[in-house]
Amino acid sequence: MATASDERDDDDDLTGTRAALRGLPGVGTLLADPEIRALTAGLPREYATRAVGAEVAATRASILVGGDPGAATAGAVRERVLARLRLLTAPRLRPVINATGVVLHTNLGRAPVSRATAEAMAAASRHYTPLELDLATGERGGRMAEVAALLAALTGCEAALAVNNNAAATTLVLAALAAGRGVILARGEAVEIGGGFRVPDVMRESGAALVEVGTTNRTYARDYEAALDRDPAGTAALLKVHSSNFRIVGFTHETTVAELADLGHRRGLPTINDLGSGALRDTAPFGLAHEPTVGDSVRDGATVTLFSGDKLLGGPQAGLIVGERQTIARIARHPLARAVRADKSCLAGLAATLRHYLHGEELTAIPVWRMIAAPEPALRARAEALQRQLAGAGIAAGVAAARSTVGGGSLPEETLPTAALALAAPDLARRGRTPDGVAAALRAGDPPVVGRITGDRLLLDPRTVFPEDEPALLARLLAILA
Repeated sequence: MATASDERDDDDDLTGTRAALRGLPGVGTLLADPEIRALTAGLPREYATRAVGAEVAATRASILVGGDPGAATAGAVRERVLARLRLLTAPRLRPVINATGVVLHTNLGRAPVSRATAEAMAAASRHYTPLELDLATGERGGRMAEVAALLAALTGCEAALAVNNNAAATTLVLAALAAGRGVILARGEAVEIGGGFRVPDVMRESGAALVEVGTTNRTYARDYEAALDRDPAGTAALLKVHSSNFRIVGFTHETTVAELADLGHRRGLPTINDLGSGALRDTAPFGLAHEPTVGDSVRDGATVTLFSGDKLLGGPQAGLIVGERQTIARIARHPLARAVRADKSCLAGLAATLRHYLHGEELTAIPVWRMIAAPEPALRARAEALQRQLAGAGIAAGVAAARSTVGGGSLPEETLPTAALALAAPDLARRGRTPDGVAAALRAGDPPVVGRITGDRLLLDPRTVFPEDEPALLARLLAILA
């Protein structure tokens, strides 16, 4: 039974809701705001009114279902309207200076591509291309011919297919090869990667049934064979998934691709190797752990190997599937393949990137590999040059030994030695600034600069800053601190 206290609370809530609704600014009032008017000056009135009205309506709906009244103040609504209008009037995906030292920064778009790759993608976008036309015969041709030929030369695979990302590649391969049947996977490889992408969920959505074997830390080839013996007719494939963003160490054992492939060949089952990062060359010479390469997977006998285009390959976002000709053809015929296929600009970019490897240019042409290969002394010299230029303007900064990371779900826990420009809290305090405040100011400007906070210092790592962007970085620092 409701009490008098409950009724008073309900009345207070109702009064608060009414007050919040009354406090909402009107669409006309917002459109008359000088900053909003300046932003909408180049827009037809209809679009500006719709954008402002949509924000007011969303706030009203939030209040009616008990949302935070603080978000309904005139000032809060105005700020959200400005943010919405900026999405209409200025590009959001504009160039950013990545000074974090994370080479494959997922939140910053992962791999920046080479100049040749960018030009190939732009040219393909601007013009008609013979995407599915054989110019020699005038007949319809295959859109994968160029990329497949390049991947065959570089990895030894028989055939290849490109889709829009590696999650799509995984889903497509499982749907084509294992829908309605079981897929055997080591328990420690039923992983979750960024954005909530979980292998068990993907398998379920593809129609395949997960059959887990082994333990979290130790799985042997005999575990797969025992599961296969229990249900030979119901098993469609053997799956291996690379632990792209974590590492299990200590008392461990991992079944190799070669062992799985041998079992698969003996039992007439395909072996699927979801490799993830897609390295085409060995990472060990750069002081990093060995990352399994696509060529390793093909040589070890995997039926199909899946990997990303925008990780260690250093190209545009894509999911690449390489392997045996008949199996790739079967995957390509699946109806889902059309839904996730790569477009002409992606294919042009992939081809340009792969040609860098074909000509041995990856360390000079592909930004990801150029950054990974950069030696610490050269990075220190760049940081010290920035330090001297700041000192010339009376701004104190240091150069600190630090570690860069590869990131992007590649080489977990592996780092590279670097030297970063360091803006320390005591030096910044003398200018009325804090490391967090300077970091926020750098992100808010043009071009945005993203660094990292370590302890009481803001670090700007030159490993991931393009040399041609250093003048802009320096200008931003001077504008904030001078």
